[in-house]
This record gives sequence, structure tokens and C-alpha cells, in this order.
Amino acid sequence: MSSRPVRLKHITQAVNAGKERAFSDSSLPYYGLADEPYFTRMIILERKRAERSGNPFFLMLLEGGAAPRPLNVGREFQQLLVSALRSCTRETDTVGWYKGHAAIGVIFTEVGTADQKIGAAILAKVARTLRDNLGLAEVDRLKISLCRYPDENEPIQRIDELTFYPDLQKRNRASKASHVVKRAIDVIGSALALILLAPVFLIVALMIRLNSKGPVLFKQTRVGQRGIPFTFLKFRSMRVNNDHRIHKEYVSRFISGDNGLKHSSNGNENGVYKITSDPRVTRVGRFLRKTSLDEIPQLFNVLKGEMSLVGPRPPLL
Repeated sequence: MSSRPVRLKHITQAVNAGKERAFSDSSLPYYGLADEPYFTRMIILERKRAERSGNPFFLMLLEGGAAPRPLNVGREFQQLLVSALRSCTRETDTVGWYKGHAAIGVIFTEVGTADQKIGAAILAKVARTLRDNLGLAEVDRLKISLCRYPDENEPIQRIDELTFYPDLQKRNRASKASHVVKRAIDVIGSALALILLAPVFLIVALMIRLNSKGPVLFKQTRVGQRGIPFTFLKFRSMRVNNDHRIHKEYVSRFISGDNGLKHSSNGNENGVYKITSDPRVTRVGRFLRKTSLDEIPQLFNVLKGEMSLVGPRPPLL
């Protein structure tokens, strides 16, 4: 029998509404196990309950070996497996199908602190019961894993996130088509814009080089989708090797509520405040900022998939 390290944490109180209906039908071909939609719904409910109450729960999965295969192959073995699981679980625990009948899942609830000792005890009890009822050779056909949610020491966001967020999986599948369409619009739109604006790109680059020394493009690290950093591009509008104390002093005075700022705001009390007549900005840079032509290089970011034509402005790293 192979087992993964205990990774989940807790067991919340099992929701019994509709549970008798899910298990009582003896005519079901899968021996009365809760069907996958019901079991998935229970995972979602227990996850939300754990997040609200702080009481974790354990989730155990029994799969048919290394390669996913239906566990309903061999009715006699399946019936013995279900009977063994029922004998070592409580009425408040939920037993049902998962992963398209390639796995049987058990949601263990109300297990106190749900530390690693409790998880190990649950795993040992189930393994011992299965060996006694099925035999060692049959148990070796199974892959058993036990996880806990939430896990304070090892955040779920990494490996097992989607196991506990089946609702997100469904949402991601539903929105996949819209993401494909949006990405196609970004690629086609940015590519056409770069072609049409190529003469403008060359003219602006020439103006920047003639007006001040330094690179044509300004590069800055920004944070993109899912926290992935990328290099943000703009036309350079400032002189190189500037004294940044001007901006720091302005921000400090602005935060302190000093109205006698040396560099005034845009004059709109309810607007976005920024330095005007900034001595660090070149003459060409002021024109580029006023016309927003300094944003044109960001089309390369859109083409690479780091930004979108429509979306929030990426924050600084």
C-alpha cells in the first residue's frame, strides 16, 4: 500500500441534509455511495465551514493504483471495500465517489485539533481495517492519500489547491472559452496596433534620442497575473540619473497634509495628485505624457501575454 504524507488538517461537522437520500438507495450500482456531485458539494461546504469556524477536516482518497482507473471494476471487491470503509468511519463522515468514479473519497469531520498524530491514526485505522477485510494483496492495489484542510504549516494554494476547490475547477472550465477569446483579441489588437503605429514608434524614438541622452525605453518590474513579475515598457520621459529626492519630499509632504507644496498638484481637489512642472521630465517627455504616447511600448507586453488591452494597471513589485 502506498500512502502520501498527511497533508490536510481537520474535520468539520458533516452536513447531513440530504445524506440519507444519497446513501439509502440500495439499487444504486455503486453500493449506495454518495454520487460525485453530492460528494463534491460536501467538500465545498466543509471547506467554507472550516474557513469560517477554523475547524479543519480530513479528506481521504482511495484510488485504483498508480494510473487512474474506475474502482467499480470487480463488483465483489468494490462491495468489500465499501463495507470495510463503512466499518471504520462514523455516521458523520461522508463517503462517496470522486474523480469520475476513479476514486472513493471520505470526508472525516469533528476530529478535535486535527494534528498530524490524529491524521496518522486515521490512516493507520483505515489501512488496518482494509487489510483485515480485503487482504494485503488487494490493499496493495490501492493508492491511499490523506490530506487536511486548512493546513497552517503547508498552505493548500500550492499542490492540493484544486482538490479542495472543485467549484473553482468548474468555474475555470466555464470561463476557458472567454479567456481564449480575450487572448485572441489581445494578440490581434496589439499586433495590428504595432504595425499601424510603427512610424509613430520610430518618430518618438528619434525625438527622445535627440532631446536627451539615455535609452529610448524605460523598463520597470511590475507584478502581473497570479503575482508573476514582468518587465514593463514605456517610452522614457525623464532624464537619466535623476535626483529622486524631489519625488520623496513631495510624497512626504503630501502625506503629512502640507498644502504649501513646492510642486503643486493638478489643481483638482478631488483628482489624482501628482507633481506638475517636474524638472526631471524632458520637454519631449511632457508631450509624450500629455498625449499618452509614452504608453505605446506596452503593446509588446500585451502581445507577450503579460498585460491585456483591457484590465487593471499592473502594480509595482
